[in-house]
Amino acid sequence: MKVKPIAEVLEALAPAAEEAGVELVDGAWNMRERSLTLWIDAEGGVDMDMCERFHRAADALLDDIDPTFGAAYTLTCSSLGLDRPIKTDRDFARRLHEKVEVRLYAPVDGKKEYEGELVSFDEKTFTILTDKGERTFEREKAAKVCLYIEV
Repeated sequence: MKVKPIAEVLEALAPAAEEAGVELVDGAWNMRERSLTLWIDAEGGVDMDMCERFHRAADALLDDIDPTFGAAYTLTCSSLGLDRPIKTDRDFARRLHEKVEVRLYAPVDGKKEYEGELVSFDEKTFTILTDKGERTFEREKAAKVCLYIEV
């Protein structure tokens, strides 16, 4: 199945997201399942009504831009969930002074996982406050940074 690039699709859907009162965070094609998944977020979280409202608005725009050149596909709208990755500057700003979990590609001081309060960030690094002091990591060396969820 031939598809338009996800960046082009997301750009076309930006007005629908704004109209629905959500942030369009990301999207991905799944060629095997012939589907498009769109992830949204909003202040205070995302509920089913928001997903449905955005789905309807996005569906109409997708019909206009025909991202699959006439091929059938399934559209799914979803929240990234509580454990959504922290990737962008906006994500880091949103999570400042909250406890985060960091998983690294390679060990630093013998560990690949850290937990602590996110205290600062810039375009290349972020710093957390652990029980042993501040630790600064390069963003590109972090496999995943997400909100720490206590169970």
